[in-house]
Amino acid sequence: MDLLSALSLGELALSFSRVPLFPVFDLSYFIVSILYLKYEPGAVELSRRHPVASWMCAMLHCFGSYILADLLLGEPLIDYFSNNSSVLLASAVWYLIFFCPLDLFYKCVSFLPVKLIFVAMKEVVRVRKIAVGIHHAHHHYHHGWFVMIATGWVKGSGVALMSNLEQLLRGVWKPETNEILHMSFPTKASLYGAILFTLQQTRWLPVSKASLIFIFTMFMVSCKVFLTATHSHNSPFDVLEGYVCPVLFGAAWGGDHHHDNHGASHGGSHGGGPGAQHSVLPAKSKEELSEGSRKKKTKKAD
Repeated sequence: MDLLSALSLGELALSFSRVPLFPVFDLSYFIVSILYLKYEPGAVELSRRHPVASWMCAMLHCFGSYILADLLLGEPLIDYFSNNSSVLLASAVWYLIFFCPLDLFYKCVSFLPVKLIFVAMKEVVRVRKIAVGIHHAHHHYHHGWFVMIATGWVKGSGVALMSNLEQLLRGVWKPETNEILHMSFPTKASLYGAILFTLQQTRWLPVSKASLIFIFTMFMVSCKVFLTATHSHNSPFDVLEGYVCPVLFGAAWGGDHHHDNHGASHGGSHGGGPGAQHSVLPAKSKEELSEGSRKKKTKKAD
């Protein structure tokens, strides 16, 4: 029996799964994604000196998951950019965050109570993208479980998985920040969510898709809002992984959290020492320095 149906929440879950994402939820997704781009060291300076490169980085932050999913399924990588409304909306957000007079737009959307609303709405988009990605992959590979899981995973966390490419566009090369090596909470959650949605799609999980979307969205929203509000770099999966991974793999999986913000905001407390860390970073602008203490606590959401 469907759990939510038993709790008389089936209709709520169905209605929730049908809420359109464009433009409100997509706008929130773009705002949070480009906010995290601006937090990267040198991003503001890059936008002044090389605005085209900055815009391309912003588009990767907004549409990287679609590009990576198309690559996996053998579809045109540029296909999503035919969606003029989304590209124009994302471009407008990029311009306002980086070039709005007096930084008014950035100050408004980065104000924590407002930002938490956008973060919650971004997680709604993330879960829906995972579900749609798995449905799309199932259409092409009806029995390809691993294809479905991979497609759903990159749909949910493609931006983080493409972080090294995005860094190259900014003139930065930090292979040690590879997301596969140091998975953030959204990347792990997207992987686990992709497994759940694949089981549901193949009828191995006795729950409706609408109910699973509702349950997993509530989980993602609660966790991500809490982590953002407390500036925490921990993962809700750490406790479970601490017990399971030593049994299965002989060591804890993902116990190292220096991947947050892809190594950009951690200083020298992790990895190869402070001297090496700061020597490769571009000079920060006055604006970035003023935001420094807060940015160090920010966790990249992808």
